[in-house]
Amino acid sequence: MEEKFSPSAIEQQAQSWWQQGDVYRVTEDQSKPKFYACSMLPYPSGKLHMGHVRNYTINDMLTRQLRMKGYNVLMPMGWDAFGLPAENAAMKSKVPPAKWTYDNIAYMKKQMLAMGLAIDWSREITTCSPDYYRWNQWLFLKMLEAGVAERRTQVVNWDPVDQTVLANEQVIEGRGWRSGALVEKREIPGYYLNITKYAEELNTCVADPENPNYLKDWPAPVRLMQENWIGKSQGVRFAFTHGIKGADGRLIQDGRMYVFTTRADTIMGVTFCAVAPEHPLAQHAAQGNPELAAFIEECQKGGTTEAELALKEKEGKPTGLHVVHPVTGEQVPVWVGNYVLMSYGDGAVMGVPGHDERDFAFALKYDLPIKQVIAVEGETFSNTAWQEWYADKQRGVCVNSGILDGLGLEAAVDKVAELLQAKGLGEKKTTFRLRDWGISRQRYWGTPIPIIHCESCGPVPVPEKDLPVVLPEDLVPDGSGNPLNKSEAFLKVNCPCCGKPARRETDTMDTFVDSSWYYMRYCDAHDDTQMVGAGTKYWMPMDQYIGGIEHAILHLLYSRFWTRVMRDLGLVSFDEPFTRLLTQGMVLNHIYRRKTVAGGIEYFWPKDVDNVYDEGGKIVGAKLKSDGSEIEYGGIGTMSKSKNNGVDPQDLIERYGADTARFYTMFTSPPDATLEWNDAAVEGSFRFLRRVWAYVYRQAGVISQAGSDFAGAGAVVKALRYEVHSVLQQIDFDYGRMQYNTVASGAMKLLNALEGFNPDQVAVAEQPAATAAMREGTSILLRTLYPVCPHVCCVLWQELGLDKQWGSLLDAPWPQVDAAALVQDEVELMVQVSGKLRGKITVSKDADRATIEAAALASEAFQKFGGDAAPKKIIIVPGRLVNVVV
Repeated sequence: MEEKFSPSAIEQQAQSWWQQGDVYRVTEDQSKPKFYACSMLPYPSGKLHMGHVRNYTINDMLTRQLRMKGYNVLMPMGWDAFGLPAENAAMKSKVPPAKWTYDNIAYMKKQMLAMGLAIDWSREITTCSPDYYRWNQWLFLKMLEAGVAERRTQVVNWDPVDQTVLANEQVIEGRGWRSGALVEKREIPGYYLNITKYAEELNTCVADPENPNYLKDWPAPVRLMQENWIGKSQGVRFAFTHGIKGADGRLIQDGRMYVFTTRADTIMGVTFCAVAPEHPLAQHAAQGNPELAAFIEECQKGGTTEAELALKEKEGKPTGLHVVHPVTGEQVPVWVGNYVLMSYGDGAVMGVPGHDERDFAFALKYDLPIKQVIAVEGETFSNTAWQEWYADKQRGVCVNSGILDGLGLEAAVDKVAELLQAKGLGEKKTTFRLRDWGISRQRYWGTPIPIIHCESCGPVPVPEKDLPVVLPEDLVPDGSGNPLNKSEAFLKVNCPCCGKPARRETDTMDTFVDSSWYYMRYCDAHDDTQMVGAGTKYWMPMDQYIGGIEHAILHLLYSRFWTRVMRDLGLVSFDEPFTRLLTQGMVLNHIYRRKTVAGGIEYFWPKDVDNVYDEGGKIVGAKLKSDGSEIEYGGIGTMSKSKNNGVDPQDLIERYGADTARFYTMFTSPPDATLEWNDAAVEGSFRFLRRVWAYVYRQAGVISQAGSDFAGAGAVVKALRYEVHSVLQQIDFDYGRMQYNTVASGAMKLLNALEGFNPDQVAVAEQPAATAAMREGTSILLRTLYPVCPHVCCVLWQELGLDKQWGSLLDAPWPQVDAAALVQDEVELMVQVSGKLRGKITVSKDADRATIEAAALASEAFQKFGGDAAPKKIIIVPGRLVNVVV
């Protein structure tokens, strides 16, 4: 073997072996326990980032270690290849999104291969490939047949620049998240998936530990985020009545304005109602009120998420209309509120200023009445300043509420529900914040929705035999809307029903559709006869899913929904797709910046600056190395190209090797914690691997010739084996809980123990046992380090000839802790003098109390620190310490 540690040569050699042997191809082997470990598939943006390196190394470590333990392990990879970024890039470069996408895939795949990941590339999928998205289209048609998908008209967020519908989450402060354009509200037709049908089932699996499908092996914060997003609420839905008629002479909404509340106990405190700008009553009132019409138009340009509305100044306008209180019969004024969403509930809310903080502020602003109808003993109500107890559900009782007086929350809600039900105006109801999933996107680069529009027959599903509807890949977006609308070759088609000329649907599917089931397609990647088959039955549900916390809500929720739809259509037999979930922490780095003359911000690479520290060693500023000018230190933040604080994995691999990059990302912090970039720690990881190489080079002759008999081992050899197997025991435990940072530090401890052992210092009779211990220890080091650093370990394994005893390292048996090695003839005890640690002694493991006391009193530690005083008391903690009190 070469004396010099050369990562590039080592990695090239190992990857050549793996490629020639096609060692990562996996089949459905019924003779082994299966384990499906999958990382969230990447968007082909151009280059991998360190977050990718970390994510995939976690997956790779799990895959390699479980394979050694006898599992049949699948680790696939694919590309989330549709989406708006490709269109934006195409507009800049004047090339089709397809070319940009495929070029990026090729480069990123090359980077993954350089990382040495144990990916079964025979199962690779690309979501923009017709052989993949045909099944998006096929299942969509099945959803139409089953009533899970439907076409409907709804008010949506419209980005006038990107010419597309935006989800609420894509509207930031009233503007499109990419274009920055003011978002408009438009009423357009589109296709919706009835996820709300599954709301209760989706909720109970994250909220109810008693449910058999409860996701107990998901991070608690993710379960909570899903539960909050689904937003189950129990309350009362009831109607305020009115006699307001529309232009057609009919009562608007049959004379009922419905609201939903979880605080029906406060119903006697209603002093106004607020409706969304799109509500029929608001639209009716605006027809003869220019001021109200202008206000409604302004509201429709505002933010649309609940989070944004919560931060927004609450504004309203009176409609001049009134509705009738369902219990008291009083007239209640109707206002239009910019904080009311038509898409949630019935688009109307009851205003109870006395016991809702938002309504309280609104009433003060517009001089509306505030009534106290809830009291808490010992508290005094004031209608000039909000107090937290006003909304107290636990201590509050009804007052000034007639028949409800003296009742607590639950009793009052029951009574109100009873009263309203008797009048036919309301009932108890469970509602959900979750809304149906609108999948229509006015974009080109996505899965074509398989619908044909015929003037005679209306919207007609594409016949199954004509799937896939293939997206043309040669179009180039120019910013003037969906280019499919200008493609006659795509648009023109005959109606499948009547045969007359018709046109194709040009909306494409939300890209969350692509990622909602890709993990199942890995299992049957090349089955062109069915969406899922025998592979899915074998591999699913997935045993371990790995990805970022940023996908904790939508992607995971949509995947759970999609799985249930497939279940109900008879395609799969399980409910939940992912048994265990790990959300890896982000990779952070220092940020350096300064304002430009034009008022913008200029960012600088960490390598180009020198830090300025305060007396406590804290970074308080920085200076450019080039000219010494001062710049601002922006703290630690997520790596980003735009902030010049990213680290290119390719540069890292070329400089230090893939194994160093992998080891660093695992050693520096636990997988689920953030990782703060540290150049010195990268250097340290490289030096460690160089030490491993150097140790094996020095001892290769001894280790390769050593036997495996430990007979005749003395204290020194036993001490080495004890250390090795103690560390192995901890490493084994840490692998099981995916605590990979301590696995890496365990490998360092093993190397320290081996380097500190000198076989020349043992008796001749012990030499065979000594070299056997070295061989055993080195094999354990290489096997436990291999999942982290596969290249260097595989090459060293071959160089030492260990494959002759244990086979290829990829399938070598996982090392077992030798219980006999953990049995010590002697134990080391810490020696304390009057509670202060002063030294240590070694005694027989079977030593009695008198022997331990004598050894402690005779120790150098006691002789030096005990003085001439006689011991008052000797305290012994078995196996740990002796405390001599003087």
